[in-house]
Amino acid sequence: MSDYSVRELPLFPLPDVVLFPQQLLPLHIFESRYRMLLQSVLESDKRFGIVRIDPETGEMADIGCCAEVLQHQTSEDGRSYVVTLGQQRFRLLNITRDTPYRTAMVSWIEDGPVADMESLTSLRDQVSGALNDVVTLTAKLQNREVELPDDLPDLPRELSFWIGAHLDNRAAAEQQTLLELTDTHDRLHRQFEMLDHTRRQLAARTVLMDLK
Repeated sequence: MSDYSVRELPLFPLPDVVLFPQQLLPLHIFESRYRMLLQSVLESDKRFGIVRIDPETGEMADIGCCAEVLQHQTSEDGRSYVVTLGQQRFRLLNITRDTPYRTAMVSWIEDGPVADMESLTSLRDQVSGALNDVVTLTAKLQNREVELPDDLPDLPRELSFWIGAHLDNRAAAEQQTLLELTDTHDRLHRQFEMLDHTRRQLAARTVLMDLK
């Protein structure tokens, strides 16, 4: 998808919610304006934009992710339970309407071309190793089974999106930063630093636990 492709997109702004491409996001839709949004998108291409709102400032992010409705179920009182899948990311250009729900002109954004695939593959392997260590150490500390999914993405870009989506739900600001990066290497490098820091902390805690 070209960076210069532009379209109008209905927006669903949410406090501290960041959607990544190819990741699932369940939604509970109950406000009347978003019921109208859902009805509208179901009658068209089933797509709308998820954009993070900073709960402290009330400001809406400039970068969001398009969501496609995969499943929906509406109860007798009009509430809907929806499962969406993240598609391409977008940049807000301008708000075109505020009521009954917000719409905006957006342009699609993608990661830039890979300059050094060998380096990127090596970084992906480091990130995967750090992720596996974090999961293993967490399982040991919590004395329970914690496993990575069998279908963990192998491609660097898709892996970086998966990791971004599975950060602690208190890390929405960091998730937004990761979503906005348009260099796969930069995104994976940032994630490796986070995972390696967590790995070191968990390893220290397991040593203390073993000494008890």
